[in-house]
Amino acid sequence: MTAGYYTPQSAAAQAAFADLVPAAQQFELERSIADLPGGFTRKTIRGRTYWYYQIKSPDGRPRQIYVGPDSPATQALLQAREDAGARLLGHEHLQRLCRSAIELGCAAIAPTHARILARLSDHGFFRAGGVLVGTHAFIAHQNHLGVRWSTATRTQDLDFAHPGRNISIALPSGLKVDTRGAIESLQMGFVPNLAQTTYVKTDEPDLQLDFVTTRVAASDKPIHLSELQVTLQPLKFMEYVLEDTLPAVLLTRRGPLVVTLPQPQRYALHKLIVYGERSGDLRPKATKDLEQAACLLAWFLDHDPLSLREAWIDLASRGKGWLARIKIGAVALERRHPGLWSRVEEL
Repeated sequence: MTAGYYTPQSAAAQAAFADLVPAAQQFELERSIADLPGGFTRKTIRGRTYWYYQIKSPDGRPRQIYVGPDSPATQALLQAREDAGARLLGHEHLQRLCRSAIELGCAAIAPTHARILARLSDHGFFRAGGVLVGTHAFIAHQNHLGVRWSTATRTQDLDFAHPGRNISIALPSGLKVDTRGAIESLQMGFVPNLAQTTYVKTDEPDLQLDFVTTRVAASDKPIHLSELQVTLQPLKFMEYVLEDTLPAVLLTRRGPLVVTLPQPQRYALHKLIVYGERSGDLRPKATKDLEQAACLLAWFLDHDPLSLREAWIDLASRGKGWLARIKIGAVALERRHPGLWSRVEEL
């Protein structure tokens, strides 16, 4: 085992989280579709299957509510919905399960951040293709992988991404989410910057909300999505972590939150690419990129080298520009953590 990068959670903590995840996801699904008559339908885009719950609006038009990509977890939700004996767990019961997991050692999100995430979730941001990225994704990966990271996980930023119009995930037509309205409804003093892509808290300037998307053209001009009422800052290489995302559950003292995260192995490799893009005042963040990548790579080398290899092959196939960027991060990683990247190259 690779020492020093993570500590396994107790068996009791891992079991508590494993029990909570399907219950929280089922609650979220039931809350979305309630007792609406309808049924599940699927679409296939670029070889991947996505599931929806389809109903008829009062005007007779079909409406689809996004459930998620096809996976064992999604199949379990579908089966539970179809099971006549399945019952919706009450929110109070979910709170108790969540607090129990936290007491046993699972990682929880800070209360202020949890409030923001809950509001965006309530408004449908994650069901509309939004993805939680940045350090909060790294924090959330701990419970998913059953560990506690050895490196610090404190952050004041909340980073959100959306594929925009660049990656098709088969979201339903006519989808509307008022992201800006959700932020304003918090009444926490968030003010958007000039480009409208970042919201800063006036009395706590270190706490900011950043919204980004993939950059596929030469311009880095912000992109406004009217259907989500959000403006996104295009960034190079973001598409890698917005493909094949992970439905996940965050823990808070007020209960679980169902969100979407990047796959952890993709997140790790992407952090090495991001490192090469950092300069000047962003260098402290670059160091954090390396430490997060090191922890995740160490876990996958110990427990799931095959999926790490698949993620690496995917990245390497994207061209010379990708390889040149990740080489910068890989050299820096090897300098700080000798032998770690060498093991990745041996996969």
